[in-house]
Amino acid sequence: MKPVIFITGATSGFGAATTRHFASNGWKVIATGRRRERLAELEAQFPEFVHGIEMDLTHHESIKAAVKAIPENFQPVTCLFNNGGLALGTNPIPDIDPAHWRTMVETNIMGLIHTTLELLPLLKQVGRGASIVNVGSIAQRFAYPGGNVYGATKAFVHQFSANLRTDTMGTGIRVTALEPGHAKSEFTAVRTGGDFEANEKMYADNDPLMPEDIAQTVWWLANLPAHVNVNVIEVMPVCQVPQRPVILKREEFSA
Repeated sequence: MKPVIFITGATSGFGAATTRHFASNGWKVIATGRRRERLAELEAQFPEFVHGIEMDLTHHESIKAAVKAIPENFQPVTCLFNNGGLALGTNPIPDIDPAHWRTMVETNIMGLIHTTLELLPLLKQVGRGASIVNVGSIAQRFAYPGGNVYGATKAFVHQFSANLRTDTMGTGIRVTALEPGHAKSEFTAVRTGGDFEANEKMYADNDPLMPEDIAQTVWWLANLPAHVNVNVIEVMPVCQVPQRPVILKREEFSA
């Protein structure tokens, strides 16, 4: 039987690139996301290898229904790629929209929890060699203005991955927190409510990570020897370096 990967957020960015990479290399892919037309494009490109299922990470019942709808020939699941997530808003506290915070928590935290919970039985059928890759971010370690709740949700991903690793000990399932830095996607466009011009400016004069780079990283993780677990992998482009703490001059402080 061919190995199977279940991907959340498969309709763009890391998820779409990972879908294409795994399908091109002989894995079956359960591609999930809210945009049915994009799922259909992936299915048309890889008719024997990709099965698309509409799924909304902010609704537990949608996740349950999606997992229940997995065809028998796409079971059991060898790898879960918890990729779906988003950032909303760029303003610092307290100039924020509480609805943005709620959506980030429901997607980045609750969506990841519920997807993991529903997929674990299928992963346990594989046991040794199965893996879960959770997409975090360097934002969990490096704070920045306006990062507030987004960074906090990614700190959750980091710690949840570590605790999930201990809870699945003895099952053979590997768990990794994959934490990218500056990477090209629709991230800024989503964050700014659809400003694709601002999104392109983010990458105009530098060399960010590309979605294919992340896809290759997930491929490497999923195909490591069954006895190897990578707990955390932090990936940055060469053009980015770890940030240093900011020191303000006296005149920069508000009264």
